[in-house]
Amino acid sequence: MKKIIILGDGGHAKSCCDVIELEKKYEIFGVVIDKHKKKKVFNNYPILGTDKDLKNLRNKCAYAFVAIGHIKDNSVRKKLYEQLKKLKFIIPKIISPLSYVSKTSKILNGTIIMHGAIVNAGSCISKNCIINTRSLIEHDCIIEENTHIAPGAVINGHVHVGKNTFIGSNSVIKQEIVIGNNCFVNANYFLKKNLTDNKKKF
Repeated sequence: MKKIIILGDGGHAKSCCDVIELEKKYEIFGVVIDKHKKKKVFNNYPILGTDKDLKNLRNKCAYAFVAIGHIKDNSVRKKLYEQLKKLKFIIPKIISPLSYVSKTSKILNGTIIMHGAIVNAGSCISKNCIINTRSLIEHDCIIEENTHIAPGAVINGHVHVGKNTFIGSNSVIKQEIVIGNNCFVNANYFLKKNLTDNKKKF
């Protein structure tokens, strides 16, 4: 089994570890955090160091995954993803065996599909995305890079979601809607009109 390093020590990282353990494609080598702390273990895995240690850790482990969440700001996720690429880590896609991903869909590297999520036929999920627990990506959707679809969100057919966007829990996006880059859709919202770049919708 291939060894993988996890970046992050928050709640989302715990959930990512759970998916990785269940998928059984990778063995978690250890965890990297943003700064030195007294604790030496996270979620039963050793803390290997901080972001500054990634260059040296590359010699010990080829695979790594960004397990830091994204709600209002995804700058840390983006920065770490690019850092891993620069250091020539392999950043896989992680797909829960408790999810459903259509064989005609496409999932790019750095993305995680969490437990109970559904990605239906013809959809494309770009790199470094979070498709969170029990969210639904219907047929022929495009989810661009660094975007987070939160738990229980419903993205109906032929929706296009731009880069760096957050779609809140239990929100519903009407079919054929276009959402721009850097947008924020709050939880429990029904979006029935297109949303331009850098907009919030409550």
